[in-house]
Amino acid sequence: MPAYFHNPVASHFGAGSLNRIVELTEGQTVALVIFPEARALGLLARIEALLGERLVHIVEDVQPNPDVAHLRATYETFWREAGACETVLAVGGGSAIDTAKALMVGTASGRFDELLGLLAAGKPFTPPRCKTLIAAPTTAGTGSEVTPWATLWDAGAQKKYSLHLDCTWPKAALIDPELMLTVPAGVTVSTGLDALSHALEAIWNVNANPLSDTFAISAIEDILDCLPRLRGDLENPDLRARMALAALKAGMAFSNTKTALAHSISYEMTLRHGLPHGIACSFTLPHVLGLAWGRDAVRDQTLQRVFGADLHQAQARLRHFLHSLGVKTEFSDYGVTEEEAGAMIRHALQGARGKNFIGSQAA
Repeated sequence: MPAYFHNPVASHFGAGSLNRIVELTEGQTVALVIFPEARALGLLARIEALLGERLVHIVEDVQPNPDVAHLRATYETFWREAGACETVLAVGGGSAIDTAKALMVGTASGRFDELLGLLAAGKPFTPPRCKTLIAAPTTAGTGSEVTPWATLWDAGAQKKYSLHLDCTWPKAALIDPELMLTVPAGVTVSTGLDALSHALEAIWNVNANPLSDTFAISAIEDILDCLPRLRGDLENPDLRARMALAALKAGMAFSNTKTALAHSISYEMTLRHGLPHGIACSFTLPHVLGLAWGRDAVRDQTLQRVFGADLHQAQARLRHFLHSLGVKTEFSDYGVTEEEAGAMIRHALQGARGKNFIGSQAA
């Protein structure tokens, strides 16, 4: 079958990759977006030493699930104080990279509400100015370092916005497993399950093709084997490297397919029930696997390369995997009734990500 795969991000993988920021930003001024704990970990000081005088602005009050109420002041300060910088360097998990993507897209007025209005309209737009992005993930899971998408939240209005422009593709991704050695167990599991979700969602996807499948299958096999062992041996550099590579492969897979139903469900679970993103998009995976099975013969063959030919055994394996990591897999476990769950799934199928699901048209 014809296949097309496109990813413009120059990906650098391996221990010490963070040091590449020196050559990648040569002759440029840089604004840094980084997570709050980086200062205590010594990571901020390391980056300051690497960049020296070319580092002209630092944002270090990144919040989980970046919310528009907090982003507004950060955005306007950024464009007022660092509007002349050429590159934004994002170091952290998905929230740091998504924050950087929001900051780098400049409006004509320099006001955040103008950007928010464009996002709310849901139509493509070309910003009058945009920075270059380099992303260095400190967790194995986000995929944001090799995709153009950022999710912004409005908890007050119970909404979420998806930012994706040609200019929000990172110029480079620096995947350095050494940056992940201090990630605690809970975050390691949650972000690892986000990567698993990315890979599975890339398979049961109307945009899937043999090239994205290659990345997705390899990522799933590695995560199923590696994540439980890493949870019990957090300082193991080899396991950290395996998970970092698996997350990168999952990111490459869904960079071409986008996500699907499990992610569409997750947005409401995060907004209304406060679930961390990695849990919100992974606890439904056994259920969504059942909804995907039998919809498309080629997709079934791809799933069966990982799980075998028996659906019930496949679901049981995935459910046991999640349970072994302390993740409950029923809506009722999170205070959602059966009726509410059904309505949530039907609503999720109508969303942009839900329509990528191979079973959406039959639902």
